[in-house]
Amino acid sequence: PATRHGRGMRNPRPSAIAAVAALCGLLLTACATSAAPGTAGAPALPDVVSGLPDGEVLAQGTVMDAGGELELCLGAIMESYPPQCHGIPLVGWSWGGVEGSEQEGDIRWGAYAVQGTYDGTSFTVTQPPIMLALFDPAMRDDPTGGVPGPADEATLTATQDDLNTQLGDRVLSSWPQDGRVWVQVVWDDGMLQDAADARYGDDVVLVQSALQLVSAP
Repeated sequence: PATRHGRGMRNPRPSAIAAVAALCGLLLTACATSAAPGTAGAPALPDVVSGLPDGEVLAQGTVMDAGGELELCLGAIMESYPPQCHGIPLVGWSWGGVEGSEQEGDIRWGAYAVQGTYDGTSFTVTQPPIMLALFDPAMRDDPTGGVPGPADEATLTATQDDLNTQLGDRVLSSWPQDGRVWVQVVWDDGMLQDAADARYGDDVVLVQSALQLVSAP
């Protein structure tokens, strides 16, 4: 076809095509997300990474009651009013005698320490809840012993990205800290930690379980 100046469009030179292709390749490479070091050929994190808790567990989170649909939220809470969150279906909960809640319309919520059982899908309450404002949790041992981890900043960023991609919505939160990537999930009995060590190397990822086994009296 002719241009409005009456001249036909010229075909670009082969050298120009090669230059454009090379430039596009560089741009795509620069924009691509870097893979976490050591993950090439490493086993992916499996869909099922932990067994079920052997006994009752303790959770600290927000109980959300939306018109009778109850959830225990262990991850992030959206700062709307009323707040919003996505959690574990909660069984056996009663607001009777429970203080510390707020309500807006048909939505009621509050922050509590809740003890019960977890079957991998839902949380069943077995003991009266305690308001988090009044709860005195036992201090966890520092698994790092105060020693910094082995990963540099670039490795932490790539590892966190890969970890979030691998686990998806199973991640409650993740953050880089002192040479390691910390990740919190609902429950891990050590299987996810082992899988993370196999994929990223020892001591690069630390898995934290939101549910904690209740110690026997």
